[in-house]
Amino acid sequence: MGYPEGTGNVDADLKDKDSRTPLSWAAQWGGEDIVKPLLETGKVDIDSKDKDGRTPLSWATQWGHEAVVKLLLEKGANLEPKDNYGRTPQLLAARNRHEEVVKLLQEGINLVLKDGYSYPLLS
Repeated sequence: MGYPEGTGNVDADLKDKDSRTPLSWAAQWGGEDIVKPLLETGKVDIDSKDKDGRTPLSWATQWGHEAVVKLLLEKGANLEPKDNYGRTPQLLAARNRHEEVVKLLQEGINLVLKDGYSYPLLS
């Protein structure tokens, strides 16, 4: 269990009735000041899915929280998880016209996806 500083003995990865974690809620509301210490515990599931199959990255991209998206990408969040409706974080960002978030996701995909010769996808 991960306990961010100042939270006492609260499980940082505890799920609510909708299978959402504190990281998921903080990502939705753009709480960079909460997301960062949660990630620093190293004891939260960065790709935890809620009852609708949404991850913290999905929530952050839908609402256009660039700083949170960047933190999640830096810590290795899965770039292409599909929710129960087939939506990826990039699709959620694009549908909500969060252009800077779409760019961040494209940069993240370029860093991760490489061919057999280790060349980035978008080089």
